[in-house]
Amino acid sequence: MRIVYFDCIAGASGDMILGALLDAGLPEATLREGLAGLGLDDFDLKCHHVLKNGFSATKVDVLVADDVPTRHLPEIEAIITKSSLSPGIKERATAIFRRLGEAEAGIHDTSLDQVHLHELGGVDTIVDVVGALVCLEALGIERVYASPLPMGRGFVRGDHGSIPLPAPATLALLAQGAASGEGIPLVGVDLEVELVTPTGAVILSSLATAFGPIPPMTLAAVGYGAGGRDLPIPNVLRLLVGERATPDGAIAETLTSLETNVDDLNPEIYDYVMARLFDAGALDVFLSPIQMKKNRPATLVRVLCQPADADALMAILFAETSTLGVRQQLVTRHCLARTTHTVETPYGSVRVKVASLGDGQVKAAPEYEDCRRLAKASGVPLREVYRAAEEAAKAFV
Repeated sequence: MRIVYFDCIAGASGDMILGALLDAGLPEATLREGLAGLGLDDFDLKCHHVLKNGFSATKVDVLVADDVPTRHLPEIEAIITKSSLSPGIKERATAIFRRLGEAEAGIHDTSLDQVHLHELGGVDTIVDVVGALVCLEALGIERVYASPLPMGRGFVRGDHGSIPLPAPATLALLAQGAASGEGIPLVGVDLEVELVTPTGAVILSSLATAFGPIPPMTLAAVGYGAGGRDLPIPNVLRLLVGERATPDGAIAETLTSLETNVDDLNPEIYDYVMARLFDAGALDVFLSPIQMKKNRPATLVRVLCQPADADALMAILFAETSTLGVRQQLVTRHCLARTTHTVETPYGSVRVKVASLGDGQVKAAPEYEDCRRLAKASGVPLREVYRAAEEAAKAFV
């Protein structure tokens, strides 16, 4: 699986994203050819190498004619729909601009059809968004990841005067979370400058599967996209391109792991805690005996969950156990693609999970709860029901 990781050293903007993609090896001609599909002739690209605090990076400037007006959302959607872009790019670009429109409509308390996108409706923004999608498609990228986003302070000038940083549109977009439903981590930095623009925010939040540390990959290329200002830190966005290794037939996904050490909880309570965690969306909960400081026996409680469920599950750990602290980290899980089938046994119907190993081989496992229910109803040993379900499942193996 070919993936990219946006390392937002000094934030992210549309031109920095384009620069990093070109710097990672995509030919400039490929980007120009893709953008030609928009049918717009009132812009040009200037791509050149610059130094940022000693780092070589690619700077992309979108040069727009002075008399080109900004556009409303329906006009932008019409340009994308009528373009010769691939269906996938059309769909993603339309969704991204709709998110921009929703953010602006919320800020200015107006309807989506009437909202004026101001700076976000300019040709340069259209080029940045569509150009990023063109580059990712040309590179064969299947999944996008990004680092936490640094946030500067201060003010910038806009159509409505001074705008506080981070810009309201940027915050509105990031508050919606990532496309995966995961919350987006932000980090405040001591710089009086805009680091993440609304365009950078909408591209990354719309495309990134997860925000966090570098995912496991075999590195193939590195690119640096330059911002316009000179800062105390290198004003660059770094891009890592690589292959994410997974076992044959396995699917890699990013999950959140929560864990805490508990040494003073009534053991009878753990069953209730686990039940609450599972009811709230935990994928797995398990307990391990450990020895803590002063040789005190304790229990390590681990919870595996989707990133979007982490806050709710952490709240349960704080409320239902005596812990004062919970550790949180992103982890990678490799799981086999699977389907569920129902088989008939002498004791009744049993659901069976059938997993593919990727090389034509499959393996099957009966659902415990189904087997348990049938064993109790029929009065036969549970292992007999299991055996019958496994025999019936051979039709799928």
